[in-house]
Amino acid sequence: MNISNADRWSDDFHRNGFAAGLRVFSETEAQQLRNEIEHLEQHRASGAGGHDLNQFFRVNGHLVIPLLAEIAKTKCILDTVETLLGPDLLVWSVELFIKEAQSNHTVSWHQDLTYWGMGETDDEVTAWIALSDVSIKAGCMRFMPGSHLGALVEHQDTFAETNLLSRGQEIPGVDDSKALYGPLQPGEMSLHHGRCFHSSGANQSDDRRIGVAVRYVTPGVRDSLHDKDYAMLVRGSDRQQGWINVAGARSLFHENDLALYSEVLREQSAVLAAGATKKTALYS
Repeated sequence: MNISNADRWSDDFHRNGFAAGLRVFSETEAQQLRNEIEHLEQHRASGAGGHDLNQFFRVNGHLVIPLLAEIAKTKCILDTVETLLGPDLLVWSVELFIKEAQSNHTVSWHQDLTYWGMGETDDEVTAWIALSDVSIKAGCMRFMPGSHLGALVEHQDTFAETNLLSRGQEIPGVDDSKALYGPLQPGEMSLHHGRCFHSSGANQSDDRRIGVAVRYVTPGVRDSLHDKDYAMLVRGSDRQQGWINVAGARSLFHENDLALYSEVLREQSAVLAAGATKKTALYS
């Protein structure tokens, strides 16, 4: 499906730091993707290579699960992200955020870029795709408009058990009376800037809330950084070579992909868990 009104969504994004309600899959296609994810939950929950399925769902699943790599390569998603970041695109991570029906899991106010080791770059965008009805009642995302225009701010780690973030990190003292909701129907997408304050509430609905977060970056993000990180080239070229380019999963839990997964996890964990006072299980 093509995105019409691309200029309007781009204007919203640059002004507010986010845009919501862009349709990228039909409801039937979204249901098919959901079915495939839930099939994995039913039949491959134990995962592989010493990592359970939940860890793959939350950290770099595109390296070992072809479905997640293919979602990240969806043409209309790439077309939209290209209007924001330009013609050369890489995927840094693909994650699933699932809140069970009538659960109290939340995501606290935070900025994505805080612990990623990329600095305050403008060249990262998260595409968040709904595979179920992500209504206000179901705990959709909230955004603080214009917050992306500032710098990264201090976060505090809570390690709260009901917080879906790896260390329960949160920005203290946010006045959420100014926040805007971003509800999504199945197959719709939102986009948000890496410095945009955002959060989400508990799922008070009777259905699971399922979303896929794809983190897109440009080759230039690591241009001025001394170390390297891993990313999947999905459009254009990476002439800077600041990233270690990976191809994405060749088949479900292929042994070579599992070895790469463990390598990437080992290298990234030092950055993602830096400064944490407790163990961050997702990166273990």
